[in-house]
Amino acid sequence: MRTPTFRRRRPHIAGGRPVWLFDLDNTLHHASHAIFPAINHAMTQYIIDALQVEIDEANRLRNGYTQRYGATLLGLARHHPLDPNDFLKVVHTFADLGSMIRHERGIARLVAALPGRKIVLTNAPEAYARAVLAELGSERLFEQVIAIEHMRDRRGWRAKPDHAMLRKAMRDAHVSLKDAILVEDTRSHLKNYRRLGIRTVWITGHLPRKPHADGVPTRLPGTGRPHYVDQCIRSLKSLRLGTRSVRLKGRQTCSRSTSLTKP
Repeated sequence: MRTPTFRRRRPHIAGGRPVWLFDLDNTLHHASHAIFPAINHAMTQYIIDALQVEIDEANRLRNGYTQRYGATLLGLARHHPLDPNDFLKVVHTFADLGSMIRHERGIARLVAALPGRKIVLTNAPEAYARAVLAELGSERLFEQVIAIEHMRDRRGWRAKPDHAMLRKAMRDAHVSLKDAILVEDTRSHLKNYRRLGIRTVWITGHLPRKPHADGVPTRLPGTGRPHYVDQCIRSLKSLRLGTRSVRLKGRQTCSRSTSLTKP
């Protein structure tokens, strides 16, 4: 008689009342359309003016600090004598924010339909985050905005994906890590926080598709669901109650998703 073998399953997200931790840019709206290019340009110009460097050096610092610390601000605050609050204000101020925002239709309704608490967790400043939420018509749906100003502690500025910052933020918000579900576009953040026991959703609607030979768009290589991602979606619509639960075996693209909550 053959001995039965047991395969390890991915965790099925269900259980108690969830606490949704929503990233902002490229999660609740498509920042890559216009806002990110404008922010990157403003950051580069700010660095040029503040540090008196050429554009190539400014871009090198901006990109390098983002990769090393999770946010350009953290590197600038640590290594250069400038005003972090002024930097945040200048690079996140737009004359006509509403015209720059692109988002899913019915975004407020989609968020409102989710059970449990909802919190925004963003490396952006609070004023900008609340301005975006106001444009989306969803500010009242979130009980709290945890912005980069709130991540700072006595040791200095912090940002996602810092572990100590998240633990403290969750304690302050009275959130158990086992109840938290992080909805995020940045895989490195998801990977780091999955290690803390947080459940993870990777939203990929901002990622480009490449045209196939037959004209049907396909996902780019390397965009399958990583092992540290519990659910992979292109649209927030997939987070609605009643989403059909499917098992994904092996390396799959993010076109189908598992259910995060029970109907």
